[in-house]
Amino acid sequence: MNKKQLTRRKFLTMTSLGVTGAYVGLHTGLARAMMNGGGGGGTGGGPSGTIINPPVGGNFRDPVEMIYKSLAPGVVEVDLDVRKAGVNVNGVSANLMTYNGYYPAPTIRVKKGDRLIVNLTNSLPATSANNLLGYRKNVTNLHTHGFHVSPEAPSDYVMYELEPGHAYRHEYDTSLQEAGTFNFYHPHKHGVSAEQYWAGLAGSLIVEDENELLKQYETHIMVLKDITLSGSEPAPHSTMMDYMQGKEGNLVMVNGVVNPRLNLKNGQVQRWRIVNASSARCYRLALDGHKLNLIGTDGGLLDRPYPVSEILISPGERVDLLVRGTQGASSGSYSLKALPYSRMGMASGETRTLMTVTYNGTAPTAQNLPVTINSAAQRLNPSSLPIAARRTLTLSMGQGNAFINGQDFDVSPYTIMSKTGTYEIWTIVNQSNMDHPFHQHVNPAQVLSISGGDAQYSSLYTTIPAWKDVVLVPKMGSATIIVPVKDFKGMAMFHCHILEHEDIGMMGMWHLMTGMGM
Repeated sequence: MNKKQLTRRKFLTMTSLGVTGAYVGLHTGLARAMMNGGGGGGTGGGPSGTIINPPVGGNFRDPVEMIYKSLAPGVVEVDLDVRKAGVNVNGVSANLMTYNGYYPAPTIRVKKGDRLIVNLTNSLPATSANNLLGYRKNVTNLHTHGFHVSPEAPSDYVMYELEPGHAYRHEYDTSLQEAGTFNFYHPHKHGVSAEQYWAGLAGSLIVEDENELLKQYETHIMVLKDITLSGSEPAPHSTMMDYMQGKEGNLVMVNGVVNPRLNLKNGQVQRWRIVNASSARCYRLALDGHKLNLIGTDGGLLDRPYPVSEILISPGERVDLLVRGTQGASSGSYSLKALPYSRMGMASGETRTLMTVTYNGTAPTAQNLPVTINSAAQRLNPSSLPIAARRTLTLSMGQGNAFINGQDFDVSPYTIMSKTGTYEIWTIVNQSNMDHPFHQHVNPAQVLSISGGDAQYSSLYTTIPAWKDVVLVPKMGSATIIVPVKDFKGMAMFHCHILEHEDIGMMGMWHLMTGMGM
């Protein structure tokens, strides 16, 4: 399809459907949410002061672990099958897109230095149907989000199209990947990424710790994901407002369950590894009566625990937390909540219970938080580094399209050319009235400054030695990051991780060229 024709089609679709259809769909979703106890849909905000406290949905369960095809020394091989499957979504049978028939998808684990082989098969039904944007449905591919690996084939190459009935073999060399990182995998086929991600395609990808200290703690993986069902199917992207706003669901779940119950013992320390795998929803997390101790972010472990009363996590971001049972009692329940947060211009006073933590006895031996975790973690000092380039990337939206520096990916992608072995400073400017989680492939960065937005988020990530591959750029604000360009050449990408925005053009190309070593 001609890219200019596609852009015009998006505009005509939006104007023909109009705002009225989107408005009706939004409020219908909100009403259904209140009936189901799952919460608001659409733009993700109930009326000011709304408290959504659904009943406990069952015991907490971690995502299933991947069954490995090969565990030869230094090699991890898995089969990953993209297929429609009937799965249990909060007690309801739903027909979702899955990896290997699971929702959320199986957790893949590797050790630093392993060669990871992923045999990806597309078992979705063949179709000639196009989605609202004019892209053919059920064509897919795979992105290893957060992996510091080559962007060239057969590694984290995301520019191929895997047709139904076909397979692709990915191979990743993880020798330069930081140990202890919590990454995840999902489709990245431009034009259909959002609807496939929304429909269920996301799973955790962990590079195991080399830190023995953390192995003493009971550890859980938490995939935060929302969805709205239309019958037994994911609600379709049926209006351009779905793409302009980003879809939020009325079922908001932890590992596929609304408000699961997790047991914690008095004096016990648990490790919670959380990924926001929602399409557009942000979560401002807080646990009643407890501190959240941040020990890791997108790109790996921090130097020490950082206690916070709340933490904001936008689509694509990950946080690694330690939680200590310190209530001095062996019973009682506390809520992990998503506090009010508005990613758009309208006010939102909605508080939502995501998970119930119940005290279940006392730990035989009280556990303490570690003093030091990763002594190698430190903040970069730009004044002492040779900065090869300073760039400004401006994010904007209008008339059914999204842009980086005024360029729509569908028509003419904005392209950055960088050399390995250098440092660059990027300032991402947001000219729209909604937040944009900005994600760059291959190379994580550190946040230097944030203008606007959530003050706690800004204060945290501009002071701690956190490596980030996603930074939330506030509406009508900006974020400045320092990016080490190292190790790998090839064509990578950067984009908004509200994947609807990526699909309508808010994505650019990043040409990594061979330079000096770092």
